[in-house]
Amino acid sequence: MNKPVIAVVGRPNVGKSTLFNKLIGQRLSIVDDTPGVTRDRIYGEVEWCGKTAFIVDTGGIEPKSDDIILVQMRRQAQLAIDTANVIILVTDCKSGMVATDMDVAQMLQKSGKPVVLCVNKCDTLGEPSPEFYEFYNLGLGDPIEVSAVHGYGTGDLLDKAFSSFDYDENAEDDGTIINVAVIGKPNAGKSSLVNKITNEERCIVSDIAGTTRDTIDTLVENKYGKFNFTDTAGLRRQSKIYDNIEKYSIIRAKMAIERSDVCVIMIDATEGVTEQDTKVAGLAHEAGRACIIAVNKWDAVEKNDKTMQEFRKKLDADFAFMSYAPKVFISAKTGMRIDRLFEYIISCNDSANRRIRTGMLNELLAQATTRVQPPSDKGKRLKIFYMTQASVKPPTFVFFCNNAQLFHFSYQRYLENRIREAFALEGTPIKIVVRERGEK
Repeated sequence: MNKPVIAVVGRPNVGKSTLFNKLIGQRLSIVDDTPGVTRDRIYGEVEWCGKTAFIVDTGGIEPKSDDIILVQMRRQAQLAIDTANVIILVTDCKSGMVATDMDVAQMLQKSGKPVVLCVNKCDTLGEPSPEFYEFYNLGLGDPIEVSAVHGYGTGDLLDKAFSSFDYDENAEDDGTIINVAVIGKPNAGKSSLVNKITNEERCIVSDIAGTTRDTIDTLVENKYGKFNFTDTAGLRRQSKIYDNIEKYSIIRAKMAIERSDVCVIMIDATEGVTEQDTKVAGLAHEAGRACIIAVNKWDAVEKNDKTMQEFRKKLDADFAFMSYAPKVFISAKTGMRIDRLFEYIISCNDSANRRIRTGMLNELLAQATTRVQPPSDKGKRLKIFYMTQASVKPPTFVFFCNNAQLFHFSYQRYLENRIREAFALEGTPIKIVVRERGEK
């Protein structure tokens, strides 16, 4: 990454995610009064005085905890500290300085990185409260008063953060980045796949369902090109969702689908295809995104010479509504067929962005209508005058005809199949719009 990196760290519930959202100008990180909501590293972009930098939100650091999730959260925070150019230590003025603040401050001093001390929740203007002056004891220089909720003091905070590194104006790389959303039900191996692709502990992985909460973006560059992989929270049935944090997680996951170019739908091979898998796939299909069905944990399945063939038949039956989606059997643990997955991501993205000339489309239309006559009803026959492509992602085709009511869905399906065959539109849904002549 050409841009400098600012890491936002601190103990749980001091307002790191609120400050992160305020600085990037959007609600990217989930905010709740419950401690420990943020777990992985969340990346955003902050702009200040004409310059930009990456900023990283991290989970609350509990230096002395042995909890499996908290230990991995601490490791994620340490990775953010190691890769950052500047660190913002966030503390809480309302609760005052506590022993954990001192532990975190010592951890940052060992890193040797520039540290900006932010005292959050100074929500009233005027003379700071007596608790504010306690933070001089951390030995990190002058603290800065900030109210992340109202935005007070954020300018001073960014002034100090941006002045702490030598800003090197590097030319922006205009290379096309494919946005890939990894979606599926809990424990399907989404985070493991992202970790395998990046060859680092980018996302916290555990057997506990619901470990991932935020949507986590990860930039990847390899021999296939540039990709932004988004790890999402597992999508469960609505009746199984009890707390607000999971509701926020699911909203973020659906937003990740909307801004993606390609969706990788993860299925647990050890459990087989479930109703929830088809519902998750339906979200991507309805959003009009190119889709790949990735059957994960294939290495853990007992196989014979017919296992894959039988599983494919099951997939074809359960995902009949998205027969266009290619299917790949992978293992996020061993890396099996990850190269094949990348090949499908590129081909599906190409299909979703393909534009076809109107002349070629109408030549195909003439051949298709000659082979199978358009339907008729009560002596009236459907006449299709011409067709054209209106947009991409997904490819959208507009048919102009004499009577839209005569354009039966079965004939639409027939024409869609002819378009797919002729122009190799694998992996992407196709949208068909029917217009009567003269209709806008």
